[in-house]
Amino acid sequence: VQLQASGGGLVQAGGSLRLSCVASGRTFSSYLIGWFRQAPGKAREFVLAISGSDMPYLGDSAKGRFTISRDNAKNTVYLQMNSLKPEDTAVYYCAATDRGVTLFRDDEYDYWGQGTLVTVSS
Repeated sequence: VQLQASGGGLVQAGGSLRLSCVASGRTFSSYLIGWFRQAPGKAREFVLAISGSDMPYLGDSAKGRFTISRDNAKNTVYLQMNSLKPEDTAVYYCAATDRGVTLFRDDEYDYWGQGTLVTVSS
């Protein structure tokens, strides 16, 4: 599986962005897709994930502001980010696995996209 993340950019605090993660492969619907982020000088952090059956799993940083969805016909997962804060500034990565994993553990995902930079100005 190859993943391509896109949609990052510069946005003011309080604004919104939608990130996309497009995957190759015919079995996309069987994959759990997660989003992680890494801010400068910090460890990579779990944001949220969605299972192949459309079950969302939200990390603490996502609750109340971020949502995740998938369109299996387009092999795409979307991360909708609202009410963005400067502390959301990071490179956002999508990752995939078809195994049972501990969601917040990045070392358990098998495939990674290249990342897309989100910058939130105050």
